Order: sequence, then structure tokens, then C-alpha cells
Amino acid sequence: MTAISDKEIMQQFNENIELQSASLDIWDKKYRLKDQQGHPIDQDIQGTWQRVATALAEIEAPSKREFWKKRFTWALQHGAIPAGRIMSNAGAQAYKPATSTINCTVSGDVPDSMDGILSKVHEAGLTLKAGCGIGYCFSTLRPKGAYVSGAGAYTSGPMSFMDIYDKMCFTVSSAGGRRGAQMATFDISHPDIFDFIRAKREDGRLRQFNLSCLITKDFMDAVENDLEWDLFFPANNYEMKDNNIRIIYQAFYQVEDNYIVNDAGDVACRVYRTVKARRLWDSIMASTYDYAEPGFILIDRVNEMNNNWFCEDIRATNPCGEQPLPPYGACLLGSINLTKCVKKAFSNEAYFDWDQFREIVTVFTRMLDNVIEINGLPLPEQREEIERKRRHGMGFLGLGSALSMLQLRYGEKESLAFAEKVSYEMAKAGFASGLELAKEKGAAPIMEESFSITAHMLKMRPEMKTDGCNVGDQAQGKVLWAKYSRYMQQFQNSGKEDLQMLKDLEEYGCRFTHHSSIAPTGTISLSLANNVSNGIEPSFAHHYSRNIIRSGKKSKEKVNVYSYELLAYRQWINDQAMPYAEDASQQLPDYFISADDVTPQQHVDVQAAAQIWIDSSISKTANVPTDFDYDAFKNIYTYAYKKNLKGCTTFRFNPEVFQGVLVKEKDLENTTYRFTLEDGSQVEVKGNETIDYDGESHTAANLFDALKEGYYGKF
Repeated sequence: MTAISDKEIMQQFNENIELQSASLDIWDKKYRLKDQQGHPIDQDIQGTWQRVATALAEIEAPSKREFWKKRFTWALQHGAIPAGRIMSNAGAQAYKPATSTINCTVSGDVPDSMDGILSKVHEAGLTLKAGCGIGYCFSTLRPKGAYVSGAGAYTSGPMSFMDIYDKMCFTVSSAGGRRGAQMATFDISHPDIFDFIRAKREDGRLRQFNLSCLITKDFMDAVENDLEWDLFFPANNYEMKDNNIRIIYQAFYQVEDNYIVNDAGDVACRVYRTVKARRLWDSIMASTYDYAEPGFILIDRVNEMNNNWFCEDIRATNPCGEQPLPPYGACLLGSINLTKCVKKAFSNEAYFDWDQFREIVTVFTRMLDNVIEINGLPLPEQREEIERKRRHGMGFLGLGSALSMLQLRYGEKESLAFAEKVSYEMAKAGFASGLELAKEKGAAPIMEESFSITAHMLKMRPEMKTDGCNVGDQAQGKVLWAKYSRYMQQFQNSGKEDLQMLKDLEEYGCRFTHHSSIAPTGTISLSLANNVSNGIEPSFAHHYSRNIIRSGKKSKEKVNVYSYELLAYRQWINDQAMPYAEDASQQLPDYFISADDVTPQQHVDVQAAAQIWIDSSISKTANVPTDFDYDAFKNIYTYAYKKNLKGCTTFRFNPEVFQGVLVKEKDLENTTYRFTLEDGSQVEVKGNETIDYDGESHTAANLFDALKEGYYGKF
């Protein structure tokens, strides 16, 4: 360990790390406001902070605007980073009035009719055009081969309609110069589940989608006990009369007028197929191993822990999965750069400034709440939903970088305790701020609404019966939210001060129903935070390449980037230090770990530690080596299930299938790509070599991927 003098420690407090060229480039392309001729309105990043702070302070009372502008600017300079749509569009109405400040949305339920399907395509196009990502649940669509009485024909099934959404997204995002983002979720009991799982095995198909299976506890029990699993869909009248068709009554999350429902509220469903649960599970695992999809969403856990358990049944998420949302649900995002709160970095006296962190959370919460007033969502249903519940999604980024600066190794015991404490302190400060905002500005409207207690609610929360609640009684939203939410109940056991806050929230309500989620933060981490580690992740590597879409380019462009902690260490401690240095004087300390140094179990452990106090969800990817054992790979998901995660995603570099956004140089060096020329001859090139083709220079890996996937020349 290199000794650091007091002078050097004080110097680093006042010395910013110069933004690397990749960071400045992304800020300039994505977040810097420009006029229609491309001339900059934001002269520098400080200008971007000032624009955003001014726009959000305008929501305050006139006499308080200057005060809050200064407070918001302070928070932005000290690590509060609103999500990309806020950074790009807040205060930009004069230049792009049709854009939104909201990153996350979910479609309304997709009706099982041609008119309904196409109406949701139209709504999705407007949503994507405004700059918002969108998620859908396609389990509402009847399976391939089902008879459509109105058309006198058989349906082609959900996957064929998903292709329409996919092409629409690509067209809209291409026109806007920004890649569209979509999530498709699919129920594990849907008859077309195998087609959904295998969809991305076809080159170029559904590339504008992330895919996730909605997994239930019953299914996981069936896998563990090697049981059979029914694949079913609501039956029509014709099917009910056919004695050769097996009918079961099953709880179904969406009940349409033509469904046949018994007195218990269960829907009559046709069983199309019965399979071994383990066979279905193995199909998911094989596809995920090779193609990194579909993901895993434990939908039971999502709904059990939902703060709005009494009025929502969630079946879809935003494109990266950190925001499970109801139909037309929307959420604003923002993340706090944890490295900004690390003091005396890389020294034995390194510490995290919790007081500064809590202050940032408090100010940032108010900032995010103000975003709702300028949401810019294109659909009235979206605006009504976000204004009624005022969902927030505050998270953090730079966890891996901050741990290195604190001399802690990601995934080990001390790092788990730190991740949990960061999440807890963020939650506590956030809800304390939400309480004060409710007193000052009013609680979220849903808090003051009255809800009729149902038998289903009493079944979900048996303690309500003990408290004297009965079917048909009325209860206020704030009571159902603060007293009976499984998430909020955790504050009952975390100290006297928290218990009082909970009682006050039950009395006054909260300004918002949800406060936190941890997003992947890819571009804001790289640009505005100078490539601190994404979200809750460790740094991908300390020197690697990023594949970016550049408008007008025919393939993705490879850009070299360095981790923030490496830049900081080189500037403050040892300017010769580099990853994999053979010279001992240039080697990095052993706490400089990257994603490859973290076991899959450690990835899950970190996510589980943080999830305790995150009231929405977490987008996290467990990176595994290309040669990782398949059986060990499957164990990642069963381990995640046992740790009560709401979701789990893995990524294994597989050059035969696709290029990732982030690529290590050694992976490219070790991968050979084969191109077939017009005369039929073949050329083999290493992935990191440059090829001049069609008037442009491309890396071999990116050119191969663009040609294979069918997006060459379409950016």
C-alpha cells in the first residue's frame, strides 16, 4: 500500500478528475442541450446542471425558487444525477417541446383483439417518440393456433404481434437518433412460453426488446419436486362445450368480458399442454446461457412486496426491470454517485460521509418530486397514473468504484453490509423527506383515497382481520400503504425513530408511494460520472471498449474507456498504475477488482443485501465467463430464488451470437470472425482488428455483428 500524505489527501478533496473523451462525447451527444442548428445551449456540464436545477426550481413558490435552485445545483455537483430523460429534456421545452422527462413506462394491458393490439402499438409509438422506454405483458394474447371466432380463422399468436412492436420501435428510435427500449414479459403458464424463450435464437429478431419470464413460486416448487406443469389460457364458449378439451379454473390476472368466471373469481381456462416443469426450466436456462435472455422475474415476490399491494396487480416492468409497474404506470429515475461521498480515498483512513449522503438524498428527493409536474408524458392515462401515485425511483451508482476507494472488495462480507446500509439510509432519508413534503405540499392523491376492503385483501394481509377489518369496510390509502405494506412494515423493527416515522406516515401520508429502485445507469455513469461503475455493479473492467450507436455510422463504434477509480488512483496515487501490469511498482492493489473477479453467488449476495431496503426493484447483471460450467450457471438462478430476489439476469460473452455493449479487449483478441466475400472466398479476422469496408472503418466484431443481425447501415 502506497502511503498518502495529509497534503495529498487534502489535495484530492479539491481536485476533480478530468472527464475522459468518451464521457464528454456521450454528454455532448445525449445530454447537452443544443438548438435546431446544433449550436450548444449548455456551454459545459455546469451549464447542464444549471439548466436542470433552474427547471426543477421553477416548480417551487416564486419566493423560494432561487433558494431551491442553489440547493438543487449543490446536489447535482455533489453526486445527484437525474436519469437521462431529465438531464436531456428538463428546461428544454423551447427546443424540443414534445419530449418527456420520464424514463420508465408500462403499456396498458394489451387486449386480445386486432383493434386492441394495434391501438397499443400506436400508444407505444407515441411513448417512444417522447423518449420513454416501455414495457408490455404479452400473456394476454391467445396462443398460436387458437380459433378467432370473429375472423373465422386461427391466430398466429403473441410472438408474431411482438414482431410488429419490434419493427415499430426500431423505426421510431432510428428517426429520433436514440435507441428505443422495450421489455416484453410473458407468463410461465402461457401455452406459447417455449416460443417466447427461443425467440432470440433467430438472427435479428426482437432486438428492440429485453425479454423476461414471469416466474411464480408454484412453478419453482414444481421444478424442485419434478412435477408436471399446465400451460393454459382462458377458454371460450366453444371450448367449454368440447368434452375433449381439459378445462381448469384458475386465478387469472386480467378478466375480460368474454371470460367465464366462477363464484370464486377464477377463470375457466383451456389446458393446451402439460409438460415437465424441469423441462421448461431447462429450456429457459439453455437460452439464457447462450443468449443472455430471457430474464427471470419472480412476479409473486414483486406483488407481495409492492407498496401499492391493495390496488395494483403488476405483470410488467420497464425495459431494464428495476421498475415493476401497473398498466400505464410511469416512474422517474435518478441515481446518487457514491464516490462523491468517499473521503480520503485509497488510504487507511478512507471513510464514507453518511451525513453528506443523507443530505443529498433529502434534496434529491424534492428534485425528483418536482419532475412529476413537468413529466411531458404523451398519454393522458400515463399522466393520470404518475400524478395519482407520484412514483419515484431513486437509486445509486458507483458502488463498485466506491468500494475500491474504501479499500473494500466487492462481494465480500463488508461490502454486503455497506450495500445494505446505503440502501437503508437512502430509504429512511427519502421517506422522511416524503413525509415533510406531504405536510408542505400534500400527499400523493392515492393516499387520501378510500378503498373497500375485499376478501382477497384480507387473504393477502391476515393481520387486517386481527385489527378488526372486515369485507366491505373502508380504509384510507395511506393506512393500507404505511401500516400493511410488507416493505413499509420493515421499519417497525429498525428502531424507535423509524417506528415514529411510520406512525406519522400513516397519519399524514407520503408525497409518493415508492421512493427507490436501482437502474443500470450505463450512459450517465460513463458520461456525467466519468465512468464510475454502473448502478450496483462492480466496474466491468478498468480498461475496456464500449460499443456505441453513432447516428450516420453503419456499424457500432468501439470506444476505449477507463474506470473512474483507475483514473483517480493514477491521478492521486500512482500515475503509472495499470491493470495487468507486470512491473510490481505499476500494479493496482488487490481491492481493484472487476466483474470477472466476482463470483455469481457474490453478485446475487450484493443484490439481495441492497434489495431489503429498495421498494421497487434492482437491475443487475451477473457476468460469467464464456467457459462457465452450465450446471453451475443454472444454480445462479435457483440461488437467486432462494435469496428472495425479485429478478435475476446474467450475461455470458458469446461471440457466436452477438456483441455486448461492453467488451473486454482480451475477449476480442481471442475471438476469430469469418467473413465470406463476394467470390465465395473467406477471410478470418481477429475481433479487435480494423476493417475498411463500404467507405468506413469498422472493428471486425462490430461489422460482423451488424451484418449478421441486419442493422448494418440503418442507424
